[in-house]
Amino acid sequence: MSRDAHGSHLNTPIPYKLHIDEELLANTKQKLQLARYPEEQTDIRDDDWNQGAKVKVVKRLADYWKDDYDWRAEEAKINQEFEQYTVKVDIPDYGPQVLHYVHARSSSPTAIPLIFVHGWPGSFLETRKILKPLTSPSNPKDQAFHLIVPSLPGYGPGPAPQKSGFGPVTSAKAFKLLMVDVLGYDKFVTQGGDWGAFVTRSLTMQYPQHVRACHTNFVPCGPPAWYKAPLTLGRLVLNSWLYTAREKQGLEMMQYYLREQNGYLKQQTTRPQSLGFGLGDSPIGLLGWLVEKYHEWMDVAHYTQPDDEVLAFVMMHWMTGATPALRFYKAAFQEKGPSCVENAFTTYLGTPLGFSAFPREIASPPTDWIRPVCNLQWHREHDEGGHFPSVECPEKLVGDLREWFGGEVVRKAIEG
Repeated sequence: MSRDAHGSHLNTPIPYKLHIDEELLANTKQKLQLARYPEEQTDIRDDDWNQGAKVKVVKRLADYWKDDYDWRAEEAKINQEFEQYTVKVDIPDYGPQVLHYVHARSSSPTAIPLIFVHGWPGSFLETRKILKPLTSPSNPKDQAFHLIVPSLPGYGPGPAPQKSGFGPVTSAKAFKLLMVDVLGYDKFVTQGGDWGAFVTRSLTMQYPQHVRACHTNFVPCGPPAWYKAPLTLGRLVLNSWLYTAREKQGLEMMQYYLREQNGYLKQQTTRPQSLGFGLGDSPIGLLGWLVEKYHEWMDVAHYTQPDDEVLAFVMMHWMTGATPALRFYKAAFQEKGPSCVENAFTTYLGTPLGFSAFPREIASPPTDWIRPVCNLQWHREHDEGGHFPSVECPEKLVGDLREWFGGEVVRKAIEG
């Protein structure tokens, strides 16, 4: 769809079908044919990813992408599975922007509107395995949802922002317009991980009258100040004795992320466009950049990502030239206000929160770190899963969403 297909019409959804130009698909195969690969050092084990993506993994995926991957078949499946739309909204303090979103309505009379917000390096495709179970549960006693899945602009379908400054706060304003002004859901609940956690947090802080309850698998908060919670500080100092094995595991994951995995964050936050020249022009470069994150952030001991799934995820960023999603990082750290990235998880928010903890998540702190900033009303620890639970262990996430949002606390919050 062309960028001006909406004209001057605001808040008017237009049905959308995903279609990547044939020219881009042909050019991609040419670039893959000409790819040059680094060589692994001889003393690095095959299962050791400490230097980054493994050459043999990237080469195998690239060869499959070049020779056998059928994007048109995948594209047809996506269009069949998802009811997609675009809509133009006029965002306060930003201006017009076209949003891409999925709207899956449930036939249940007790269905709750749920907005699912993805992060990087994900896309709306993260909901492929949970859409039907959430909207059409096989057991009519299970809580059902009207599922709304907006794409962060620049993360796949729909036009990328043409102006700078489109970060989580602006996304929250846009998604409020989508939920309330476009779709008419005056009260709804949220789920978010990665950037989705920041966006839904900002959405809740800015519009608490509309967001009645939240769920997350990602809580990027640090320990509270010692004078606010001295017992929490005491537990941290004495963690060898006072933390549970699971809490220690969560802290180890956070420390590992800060020590070994967050170099991308500094680059994408400071000079996203320079990085975009490589990742937006080289399918091998983008494949290596993203595959490393999928491997490191997923619970690979329990889930092996199929090649078709990997490439479908990568295609959502390749089709845009990768750079728009990188720019989201710089915009995020330039935004100001109470709900911006640097402030969102430092002050208490009273909206009821449910939290699912997965062992390979990169930000899963102890609950006594979370309670000073969140009204934590429901919490479950799982024995498998990582940063992408809707992909890795969808049945666990679906069960958690049904139980938390279908409970008494949320019912009262929606009715109140």
